[in-house]
Parts: sequence; structure tokens; C-alpha cells
Amino acid sequence: MRLTQFSDYALRLMMFAAANEERLVTIDETAKTYDISQEHLKKVANQLTKTGFLTATRGRFGGLQLALPASSIKLGDIVRATEPDFAIAECMGDNNKCRIASRCKLKRALKKALQAFLETLDEYSLQDIALDTELFSIISPHKMP
Repeated sequence: MRLTQFSDYALRLMMFAAANEERLVTIDETAKTYDISQEHLKKVANQLTKTGFLTATRGRFGGLQLALPASSIKLGDIVRATEPDFAIAECMGDNNKCRIASRCKLKRALKKALQAFLETLDEYSLQDIALDTELFSIISPHKMP
């Protein structure tokens, strides 16, 4: 299984915000730090704001910050909020046209594996994976405020 780029960027943005809890972070600095698309990151930030993981402050001195303490945000919840679906195989999707789906036992095994994957992510909070701001100063091409 592979997470979408959207979920990957969501986790990165949340990690960046957690590492900088004492201040607002911007999409621009986050995109530069990770060398990722600013336009795509805007969509991610919008979704994370709508789902209550981030709060946004508009204006010249605006930015994003965690809406909840990092310790109370579970990775599984972020992934559930950002993945469009969890159809690992065709038989798990809405447009299932598999000819053997009615008698196949694969779907049950895949559902169990997906459940285990999400349960494992639920064991970790954003605080558990938050990075040191020192790491960002090493990888970032600009100085962090």
C-alpha cells in the first residue's frame, strides 16, 4: 500500500507545524523546506484546516498552526482525513468489476491488513514523530525565523 502524495504532504506539513508550535508557519516556508509544490501544499493546508487539524490566520503576518496539541493528534486520523479511499484492490472500491469477487477470500485479508495498518498509525501521535527544528535548519535552504 502506498499513501497518496496528498497524505504525504499532509503529514509533512503537520510535522513542520508541530516542530514550530510556538509560532505560525507559512505554506511558502514549508514548501521551501521540503522542496515541494506550494500550490499542492495550499490544497493540503485547506483540507487540514477544514478537518480541524490546523488553524489558519489570514493576513500579512498570518500562517498556520496546530489546532490541537501534537500529543492528541493521531497519525491514523490524519491519514483517514486525507486519503480519498482505502481501496487497496479493485474489489474494495465502488466500481468493483472483478469476476470472482463474490467467492474470493482476498478482500477479507486485505481489509484485515488495512485495519492493522490504521491501528498501528493510531498508536502514534504527531508528537511522537515531530522533528527537531534543528533538522529543518539543516535541510532548509533558508533560515527559519
